[in-house]
Amino acid sequence: MTDTLTQTALPPLPDLDAIREAAAEIDGQVVRTPCLPAPKLSQLVGAEIYVKYENMQVTNSFKDRGALVRLLRLSEEERRRGVIAMSAGNHAQAVAYHSSRLGIPATIVMPETTPFVKVQATQARGARVVLSGETLAESQIECERLRAEQDLTLIHPYDDPDVIRGQGTIALEMLEQAPDLDMLVVPIGGGGLISGIAIAAKALRPDITIVGTEAALYPSMWGMLRGESPTCGGNTLAEGIAVKNVGKLTYAAVRALVDDIMLVDEPSLERAVNAYLTLQKTMAEGAGAAGLAAVMMAPERFAGRKVGLVLCGGNIDARILASIMVRELARGERIVALRVVIQDRPGVLGELACTIGRLGGNILEVSHHRLFLNVPAKGTSVDFTIEIRDAAHAAELITAIEGLGFSVTRLEAAESHF
Repeated sequence: MTDTLTQTALPPLPDLDAIREAAAEIDGQVVRTPCLPAPKLSQLVGAEIYVKYENMQVTNSFKDRGALVRLLRLSEEERRRGVIAMSAGNHAQAVAYHSSRLGIPATIVMPETTPFVKVQATQARGARVVLSGETLAESQIECERLRAEQDLTLIHPYDDPDVIRGQGTIALEMLEQAPDLDMLVVPIGGGGLISGIAIAAKALRPDITIVGTEAALYPSMWGMLRGESPTCGGNTLAEGIAVKNVGKLTYAAVRALVDDIMLVDEPSLERAVNAYLTLQKTMAEGAGAAGLAAVMMAPERFAGRKVGLVLCGGNIDARILASIMVRELARGERIVALRVVIQDRPGVLGELACTIGRLGGNILEVSHHRLFLNVPAKGTSVDFTIEIRDAAHAAELITAIEGLGFSVTRLEAAESHF
């Protein structure tokens, strides 16, 4: 977001007392989420991992906290006129949900390209949704126009003292639930979450280490701290933290209190989402898994430490989640895709299938390609997607198929049709 959506005069950052006040204000209105040990993740990365499950909030995101604190601070006149926010994701749902509970009219401006399921979810929580622009930057223009025209109060997603102190309540709970944590790993988008957590945690435990994580495609805070203007853009799994411009307040907090920022790549985000699902049996969106992704990318850095991860959101599309699971099976040598060139005559495909089955391979999909020009006119190319035990099992299958006189090419999982 650009400066038109931030305060023109920089207000002071909240302190520990302000965050404690926020905790009292929202007590009973948001979920006090658990912070639990994760032995399987600990074994995976070689550190003692604790997970704060903010995906258990009503809107499945930490955004409930900051949005509610800001809404509770509105005057009666501001409540009557209503509020406005610009978001395509979790902030939209949090503002919509708590505004509806409090009887405050809410308008959410979303890009026209926002998936219908997100638009529907926001409307279902009681907000008026305005679709405008192809991108968030274009939606921002409409958000500013409506705010001025209708005299609405902006609920900023991160660069607001009340939002920051609301997010800081997470740290209060974590250090009460797991007092001897010595490191917190926190995703960074605009910076509201890590700012609030860092303010509270450093006040309570000056020796604690705070590490932020950003998607490598959107290294906004990382670049700003280094005086650089990195290129931000691309299709990231962590769209919830894909922010090109961080806040002024949040930058000040991160610069003063955060020890380091790590950039996580897309394969690591996929691995982390999959690990939460398969090992912890919980849903994490890409942004929510960014902390775990950092630990999995550089386990030596966290080895032997007692690390608290903030699973900040669990709103992930089911289709994308299914794709991630299959891709991780391929990366883990549990699925293999093979292209076999055979004679186009009766019985050959059955012979191949019997060979694969005899050796313990489970065929998930078969696809024929008769029009490939690199295949003889009397031949055909057949793609098999096969569930296997491990890499050695894949090699055994390939050797057996080649032993039948067929040419075999191993494909990347993305090249198969599965």
